[in-house]
Amino acid sequence: MPELPEVEAMARALWPLVAGQTIVRCRVIHPIAVRPNSGRGAANEAARIQKSVRGQKVRSVERRGKYLLLRLERGYLVLHFRLDGQLIWFDGRRTSGHIDVAFEMRRGTLGFVDQRHFGRVQWVRSPGDVPGVRAMGVEPLSKGFTGTRLAEMLRGSRRPLKLFLLDQSRIAGLGNIYSNEAMWLARLNPRRAANRLTEAETRRLHKAIVDVLGRALECCLHPAPDFRDPNWWFQGLGEILAVYGRAGEECRACGRRIRRIEQGGRSTFSCAHCQQ
Repeated sequence: MPELPEVEAMARALWPLVAGQTIVRCRVIHPIAVRPNSGRGAANEAARIQKSVRGQKVRSVERRGKYLLLRLERGYLVLHFRLDGQLIWFDGRRTSGHIDVAFEMRRGTLGFVDQRHFGRVQWVRSPGDVPGVRAMGVEPLSKGFTGTRLAEMLRGSRRPLKLFLLDQSRIAGLGNIYSNEAMWLARLNPRRAANRLTEAETRRLHKAIVDVLGRALECCLHPAPDFRDPNWWFQGLGEILAVYGRAGEECRACGRRIRRIEQGGRSTFSCAHCQQ
């Protein structure tokens, strides 16, 4: 699932392609991609989006947590990629392959693709109209994410540290991959109660979150996403991951085996020796 670094890289790479462009036509090819949480049916929502965005210019491309936002003259297109969603760019208005939603512009077409149909595209008047965005916590790469603020949040939670870090209402954009990496870097047990961390451990965790996300963002930007390649994806991420997806392999710090456990239905990877 794309997390903060991946979505931020997409936002930066997409802006030069769509800056100031007018959406001439929107085609919702698979209505499931725009299915709302409200009682409106997917077909009705598809018609609403197609009508609402037609003729509008793209004013900016932004990110909030794991959401990608295209600010239009009126309202926002809000994209959530879930597990496998991605973007593809066509220099003309002809598209090929699996496309869920196509935004035809004067100098190309932006396609939203998710063959498993977990991702969503929405048009809203304000980002706050999306419940997931409205409930979003602090951005971990912002000035507002301080050690003091993290300590306050930790003190108010008895949840296991891993589940605390996955809570988007606490820290926006931090997901399963980079929470594992941050806990390993900070040498913290994922099962520890969040409110039991010491002051020194909290400082280590704060630094680890910022460092891990910053390093991953640099990796996602070099090379930047190539939306013209239908098979593009981020290169080199696997090489910078110390524990995620490495169950049974040697810990890069102590040489012992990385273990995998399940927490809240998600896989947690850690080193029992380094993260006591």
